[in-house]
Amino acid sequence: MKTNRSLKHFSSSTNSSEHSGPSRRVFLKGLGAAVALPVMESLLPATAMAKSFEQRPKRMTVFYSPNGMRMQRYTPTTAGKNYQATPILQPLEKMREKYTLVSGLGHYQASAFGDPSAGHGRSCPAFLTGAHAKATEGADIYCGISADQVAAQYFAKDTQLASLELGIEPPSLLGSCDINYSCTYTNTISWRSPTQALPAMVTPSDVFEHLFGDGNQIDEVTRQKRLAQKSSLLDFINAEAKRLNQNLGMNDRHKMAQYLESIRDVERRITKARETTIEMNLDGFTVPANIPSDYEEHVKIMLDLQMLALQTDMTRVSTFMLGRELSNHAYNNLGIPDGHHALSHHANIPDNIDKLVKVNTYHMQLFADYLEKMASIPDGDSNLLENTFVIRGACIGESNDHDHMDLPIIFAGGGLEGNRHIAAKKHTPMCNLLLSVLQQMGVPAQSFGDSSEPLAGLIT
Repeated sequence: MKTNRSLKHFSSSTNSSEHSGPSRRVFLKGLGAAVALPVMESLLPATAMAKSFEQRPKRMTVFYSPNGMRMQRYTPTTAGKNYQATPILQPLEKMREKYTLVSGLGHYQASAFGDPSAGHGRSCPAFLTGAHAKATEGADIYCGISADQVAAQYFAKDTQLASLELGIEPPSLLGSCDINYSCTYTNTISWRSPTQALPAMVTPSDVFEHLFGDGNQIDEVTRQKRLAQKSSLLDFINAEAKRLNQNLGMNDRHKMAQYLESIRDVERRITKARETTIEMNLDGFTVPANIPSDYEEHVKIMLDLQMLALQTDMTRVSTFMLGRELSNHAYNNLGIPDGHHALSHHANIPDNIDKLVKVNTYHMQLFADYLEKMASIPDGDSNLLENTFVIRGACIGESNDHDHMDLPIIFAGGGLEGNRHIAAKKHTPMCNLLLSVLQQMGVPAQSFGDSSEPLAGLIT
């Protein structure tokens, strides 16, 4: 069992001049754990500090909602700046200057082209790939590489993790989830290659150990020792944190305290989740899962873990799914016992539409909270949101119609101008937006998926 308790400075051998951001990284280590720290101004020489604050590493996150949107209550009636917010967009008003709404984007490759009818089974895999998924219920799945993984492969040599895929619902495991389409197609939005879909991690404790274990995950002996002692990871590196503080300026000491308290807060919440075992039904199999019984708390823990990974540059690419596609989660916290997917096919029944809008608006509130939290996290001389390109959307627009040619897309952060509604020409490829993001991150991509050009009007 490892008991190394020494502060360690890591300098990457990679020449990072071709990428944004410094290669020098600092970890606190102890009892089989490694806690990466955000960039500390006090620990950088003047030249490195100048470069760090001028060229912070750009990141990319995708915030995904399943089952589409009630577009009539989502899309503004006017384009340009200062549009009137629709009911579903109301929760985002406090962040209006930080995001841009983009309408008119679609995925032609999600069309049937003679394949069996399955709106979700083709639209979900097309969302970040712009590719036409092969109709199969077997292991011979085939789609395309997703935009997040193009970025992940480019930045992989500069970060501990190439990417981080997170979700809320465990995957469906058996057979097809949509007509003639494997459940793999609706379980994830991330594809490392046309034949390799990346599963989303859904258990907070697994993600925590993935991020803060020594290597890809903490060894079982150490994990059990920590659980037996009921000790925080931070208890094991506390002495090193105090020693490092002696070399930090006041601003960095505040940043260190804020960051370590964030870790401790997540630990406390995960411990509480472990104490409450709930049962999950996965296609007929009932299994225990140590995840928060409260949906919103689960969402916020997973997003907090993602933000910890981003602010320490452990990864620059992450995806998050509020639910797998075709999710039939019932939002009892909203007084809605109906399943989400069932409501999304509302058949124009007013009561069903009202319930769906309530779910859509709730999802938007969770997204608004996410953006606000990102904007509060210092990152160099800016904040995490300003240095992260955030894409929020769904693979279907009007859910009752399985419409994949007018998607509900929001672009936030990245230092780009907000308070805009870009009404793209009808049926503009979604891949035009994905190509623009890749290029803004510094990825040398000239095309992506079925893109025709970078999205017009996004960069001002």
